[in-house]
Amino acid sequence: MENVRATSRPALLLMVSIILVALNLRPSMAAVGPLLSAIRGDIPLSFSLASLLTMLPVMAMGLAMFFGLSVSRWLGEQLTVVVSLLIIGLATVSRLFLDSAIELILSAMLAGVGIALIQALMPALIKSRFSDNVSVCMGLYVTSIMGGAAIAASFAPLVMTRMGSWRMGLAIWAILALVALLVWLGQRSAMPTLSAQAQRNGSFFANSRAWLLAIFFGLGTASYTCVLAWLAPYYVEKGWSEQNAGLLLGFLTAMEVLSGLLTPAIANRSRDRRLVLVVLLALIMTGFCGLILSPQHLSLLWPCLLGLGIGGLFPMSLIVSLDHLDNPQRAGALTAFVQGIGYLIAGLSPLIAGMIRDQLGSFEWAWWSLTGVMALMLLMVLRFNPQHYARHIH
Repeated sequence: MENVRATSRPALLLMVSIILVALNLRPSMAAVGPLLSAIRGDIPLSFSLASLLTMLPVMAMGLAMFFGLSVSRWLGEQLTVVVSLLIIGLATVSRLFLDSAIELILSAMLAGVGIALIQALMPALIKSRFSDNVSVCMGLYVTSIMGGAAIAASFAPLVMTRMGSWRMGLAIWAILALVALLVWLGQRSAMPTLSAQAQRNGSFFANSRAWLLAIFFGLGTASYTCVLAWLAPYYVEKGWSEQNAGLLLGFLTAMEVLSGLLTPAIANRSRDRRLVLVVLLALIMTGFCGLILSPQHLSLLWPCLLGLGIGGLFPMSLIVSLDHLDNPQRAGALTAFVQGIGYLIAGLSPLIAGMIRDQLGSFEWAWWSLTGVMALMLLMVLRFNPQHYARHIH
């Protein structure tokens, strides 16, 4: 396929635009956890119901992935991102006016649809525009997603305290959508249109390797969504203030950002990603064990290990998927399938953890369950031998 080559300045502007867009893909979820006790003081929410604020947008992301590429073909890449940012911005700012649990949940689902349309499009766009540096650019993109989560988790309690309103702590992140929208519109002339012919390809539903990649991505993202939803409430229950628990989640997501930048660059040295994946899973398992066995001692170490592991695992799961196919649009279609199924799996983890908390009175059994899931993923990693990729997906 003919690669679209952009000159360095438009390419740089495009990458900056992608980073700003990516910053919008998690604040609508990440701001909820640190403010949960304040929200529950105002709106009646059980832990199971509160879990829907993370679960439903993630599930909406999963379902929307399946039509995300079709929407981008219909609207074009440029307009798809504009529409998605408008959806995310409106869903976020609507939280200023919410008075019930169902309205809060609907705003989360609406944001999830906007997020999914962007996430379905971006891997194919990056593989096409930055074909010589896919791992590094995917790292920057995914790191920016987690950076948005870090900013929201850290500063939402501060905004709530200063403004005297948890609604403002949730809604202020619409500003990020406005900034991203203006910059994205500013660089549109620099962005040539991709050929859509290769996007019209067969489904991956009958391919066992596509399902393995999707389950791997889903289980890895389950740890991310569960930590995003419940780490701050876990530490609030241990006696921490909302502000400190939010800052701890912010620290964890800052470690994710660091790992998201470094891990793909390190992994770029070899097409065999298995050793890197094993190290990342070991870090996550150690972090969960520390959260359970010694949450108050070395309380920065466990989120640090979790952040380094989760932050690297997220981009590496997508990079391994992209490795399977050379054609950017076909690889993009595969990652859309992987994310679609994966987010449906990952969306269940906050709900299951919330139910465990309601039934057993502690989040610790949820952390144990996720440790077992990471051990299962270690076995799955053994299947990712790059010499066999062509055999699994043609």
